[in-house]
Amino acid sequence: MNHPRFHCPQPLAAGARFDLPERVAHHASTVLRLRRADEMTLFDGTGGEYRAQIVASDRRRVSVELTHWSAVERESLLPVTLVQALQAGEKMDLTVQKAVELGVARIVPVLSRRSVPRLAGERAGRRLEHWQAVIAAACEQCGRNRLPDLSPVEPLENWLARPPPAGALRLMLAAGAACSLARVPPPLAGQPVELLVGAEGGLAAEEVQLAALSGFLSVRLGPRVLRTETAGLAALAAMQVLWGDFKEETTDV
Repeated sequence: MNHPRFHCPQPLAAGARFDLPERVAHHASTVLRLRRADEMTLFDGTGGEYRAQIVASDRRRVSVELTHWSAVERESLLPVTLVQALQAGEKMDLTVQKAVELGVARIVPVLSRRSVPRLAGERAGRRLEHWQAVIAAACEQCGRNRLPDLSPVEPLENWLARPPPAGALRLMLAAGAACSLARVPPPLAGQPVELLVGAEGGLAAEEVQLAALSGFLSVRLGPRVLRTETAGLAALAAMQVLWGDFKEETTDV
């Protein structure tokens, strides 16, 4: 974890030599000023990581050799899908970034009735590419070697119409809900958890009703009303404390 970490989206194998992708090469040589013989960690997003050493470097390219592979994983054993209604401005970027750090397995961006951004077509595709880059950068920073899945943007009603994963625990945040998150029975080992979070102003009443019919339980986080960019992240952190890997003793910060 002391070496710079980069996501390298290509097949990797110990002993291989190749030029780093342009983005990674620029960051390594121009931003971090790494030079020949310096080491880094590379991962392709499918699990495990490789130690790499720079064998050649100039302004335009950085060539590395993969020295050895490590099977280390830092994935949460709590498989959470965050279903997040689209947020305005940079809030969605922040939510995606921090959700990755908090261990989510999947992110589903949905259009709710109170979502200010109305993404569709080419514009939605560009935002997905942007969020994919945010996910990769967050994995580089936090040590994850597997990239969480990112689903295409679609209306919340369409997503709710699909059958849920078998045995999924489905929760939605709602101010004033009768049940607190702390009172929800812990999921079984490996049981999928889906967390639905509204946009600014929360979910519309009709959406809450549709979600309830789809098996979602309304839960609250304390007595205060949290902003959309706070609510989902607070719930994810609380889940990790209650049911996930925040319970484990660790010497890491």
